[in-house]
Formats: sequence, structure tokens, C-alpha cells
Amino acid sequence: MNVALLAVAVVALLTAALARRMNWSAPLLLVLVGLVGSQIPGLPDTALDPDLVLFAVLPPLLYSAALDSSSLAMRRNARPIGLLAIGLPLATTAVVGLVAYLTIPQFPLAAALVLGAVVAPPDAVSASAIGRRLGLPRRIMTLLGGESLLNDATALTAYRVALAAAVGTGVTLTEGVRTFLGAAIGGTLIGFAVGIAVAAIRSRLSDPVMESGIGLLVPFVAYLAAEEVHSSGVIAVVVAGLYLGQRSTSAGYATRLQDTAVWKAVDVVLESFVFLLIGLQLPSVLRGLHDRSVAEVVGASAAVLAAVILVRVVWVYPAAYLPRLMSGRIREREAAPSRRAVFVLAWSGMRGVVSLAAAFAIPLTVNSGEPFPGRDMILFITFVVVVGTLLLHGLTLPWLITRLGVDNSDERRRDAVELAAAQDKAARAATEVLDELVANTDGDPAAVRQRAAEILRTWSEHRAHAAWERLGRSDAELGESPSAAFRSLRLQMLETERGVFIAERDTGRIDDDVLRQVLRELDLEEATLSRE
Repeated sequence: MNVALLAVAVVALLTAALARRMNWSAPLLLVLVGLVGSQIPGLPDTALDPDLVLFAVLPPLLYSAALDSSSLAMRRNARPIGLLAIGLPLATTAVVGLVAYLTIPQFPLAAALVLGAVVAPPDAVSASAIGRRLGLPRRIMTLLGGESLLNDATALTAYRVALAAAVGTGVTLTEGVRTFLGAAIGGTLIGFAVGIAVAAIRSRLSDPVMESGIGLLVPFVAYLAAEEVHSSGVIAVVVAGLYLGQRSTSAGYATRLQDTAVWKAVDVVLESFVFLLIGLQLPSVLRGLHDRSVAEVVGASAAVLAAVILVRVVWVYPAAYLPRLMSGRIREREAAPSRRAVFVLAWSGMRGVVSLAAAFAIPLTVNSGEPFPGRDMILFITFVVVVGTLLLHGLTLPWLITRLGVDNSDERRRDAVELAAAQDKAARAATEVLDELVANTDGDPAAVRQRAAEILRTWSEHRAHAAWERLGRSDAELGESPSAAFRSLRLQMLETERGVFIAERDTGRIDDDVLRQVLRELDLEEATLSRE
């Protein structure tokens, strides 16, 4: 089995590399390769291990996404994110459970609700990848990202409650609500505790390799700590990631650059692995269907797949427009969402490996010793929903985004103006620091230092002007690198510029995405100046 998983990882990376090179959708290609590979005779069984996904794959993927997310943007969009990440999974659980109960003969309602909870959480990895590649507006990306970070917690908690009822443990609605609130509050507190502790430890280190090494352990520590006390490990990981991502501005440049490279590599390995693994599950989900008629299986699968797609569309439109109709404050504070953008959001409901892991984790028997009712159908229908939504939405979403003209061109222009204004302010602050440094030099500064200060001042002014000129000129016409002779002065100027940009973000004048872009440029420059 270990050799088989290693082979899956190798094939997954090679397939993902081909997709990136050809500019294809990596998740779709990986699923298709997995489906084809599952039919090759003689290949070892690679049935999905729920613990592998829920404890080894899910936490680092969530943590990496949280590090790259903007906690400020998520707070600004707390209402729509809450409706998508909490309300929609619960509505999907109820609607899909009812559809399954009505379409599958002799299927208990509790088991039907288990199926509803299993297929409830969308996996926005592939939707976000498509959105980044095609340039979706930032607000849509924030909503997709916030939903993907938190909906797993909602769905998995609903799954636990429904599963307890199905196996005969017994649970009331009040107990279910108490379980959900306890998991959310406990996960949030544990996430903050882990984030604060790790930030304190890393702030006392000056070793980027060790800091990144500690960071690799954070998602597993947060997840397991929360799960041990029966809280939400998902929420704990997300909160820790958001907290540490917001605090990354106080880390050293080398740590930021290294963390970015490390987590991008982790993401591509894990995402490639899980999407290929999805396609390879076909033999496992077919194994238990020998007693079912084709008509029953196909009919129930089609009904549930249609319900999963339709409930998202029906939910997203009222969630986008009803709050505006009911609240004048919302109308004053927020621009009206475009119908095109709302449709793209409603059509981004691809399911992923979390749903399959939850389905495979369903026990074989209930407390009475009888087989879990309809487990074979739950596995197969979940597989159909995951693969069906990946293929349907994944193949049509890029065309829809392009056809509807939903892009971030206006945001890019606004970001350029905001960046130019911030760069102008940062350049002036850096020049003031430079003047103070030269003025405070004891005795007559050396000719080289005076010349360095003069060139740096000119270069800083040029960079401020270039930020405005960049609005109408290409990058090839602009840009100038400082000489290594100005190292000591320029490093202090960089620190001043960095502080100005962080302050601009904190006051809401520039977005977190713009800040990350600028910090990366400053970090790369500092790395060049600080090389041995």
C-alpha cells in the first residue's frame, strides 16, 4: 500500500506538471487520469483511507489557504461568507437528505441526512485555481476562499450529528446545536492559542529554516489538539493560519520568502495527490453495488447530483440580494453585486476529496450489529457527485467566466493607483530616513557614502515617479536596481518603506493582496542586498 501511494504521488505530480505546462485544468486532468487508471488490470488497490485525508492532507491544505487569505477582507465579508460556509452546507444537508430519502427505497432518514452532510461542502481548490488563472474579481475570490476554509467545519459537524443518529447513539436537535457551537467556539479558542504560541516562539528565533520547520507542524498540532477535545479541528487550523498570516508582516524577509516557496510546494503535491486519488476510487465504490438495480442506482445518483447543484443556485441568489432589500445600511455600505458575478459564484460548487473521505469513514455496522443502511449507495452517490461536479463545473466555468466578462480589470487599475499613492508616501518616508542617516554621520562622510546617498535619493524619487508612470507604461520600460554599494543605507530605507505599506494596509488604503505583492518585491530586494 505504501508503494502504491508513492506511485500515486509520482504520477500525480507528473500529470500536474503536464497540465501546468499546457495551461490545462490540473484537477480535471488528474481526475480523468485516475478514472482511466482505475480500470487498468493488475494495479494495486488504492482505496481511500479517511484518516489519511482528514488528518494528513486536509490540515496543511487549509492552513496554507488561510495563510494566503486576508482576515481583513473576510471580516468585511463576514455576512456573505457566513451564509455560504454555514447556511448553505446545512441547507444542502437537509435538501439532499430529503431527496435521497424519497428516491432510495428502504433508506432511513438518518442515513439520508448522513449522505446530505457528506456531499454538502464544496471544495473551492479547483474553482479558486480557475478564478486566479482567469482573473476573477477579488470579492468573488474572497467569498470562495472564505467558504472553502469554513464550510468543511459546518458539514463535518453536521455529519457527526447525523452519523450519531444513524448508528443508534441518539441525538436531539438541541444536542446537535450544542455540539456545533461547542466545536466552533472550542476550535476558535484553540486556533488562537496555537497561533499566539507559535508567533511568540518564532519571534524569538532568527533562523528562517527553523521558523519554516515550526510552521509545517502548526496545522497538525492545531487540528489534533482541537479534535482531542471534540472541537472543530478545521476551525482551529483556519484560525491559526489567519492569525499567523496576518502576523507574517513582522517576520524577517527570509522567513516570508521561504514560507511562500515551502507552502506552494506542499500545495501542489497534496492537491495533485488527492485529485488523482479521487479518480482511482471507482473500483472501491462499485464493489458493494451488486445487489442494486442499475435503474435505482442511476436514478438516485442523478437526483442527488441535481439537488446538490440546484440547492446552491437557489441559495446563492437570495443570499446575495435579500439582505440588501432588508437593510438600508447594507445598501449604503456595499455595492450591488452584479448578476454575472452571482451566477459565477453559484456555479462554483465543485466537490472534492473531503466528501469522499467522510463517506469512506462511515462505519460498516450500527450499534445493533446490523450493516450500516445504504452505505454502498452513499459511497457511490458521493463519488458521482464529486466527479460529476468537478467535470461539469470544471469544464464549463472557464467558458462562463470568459463569456460573461467577469474579470478584475477594474480592480487592477484601482490597485495600480493605490499602489502608486502608497509607493509615493513610502518613498518620501525612506528619503527622510536617508537624510537623517547622512546628517547624523560623525565627521565628514566618506566620498563614497555621500555619493551613495545622492544616488539613492535620486533612485527613490525615480521609483516614486515610476509607480505613477506604470499606470500607462509597460514594466519593460521601467525599473532600476540599486547598487550593492548602498547596502547599509538602502536596508534601512527598505524597512521604512515596509512599515509605510503595512500601515496603509492596516488603514484600509490598500488590499492584503497588494501588500503581499509589495512585500515580496521588498523582500527580494533585501535578500539581494543581504547576500553573503
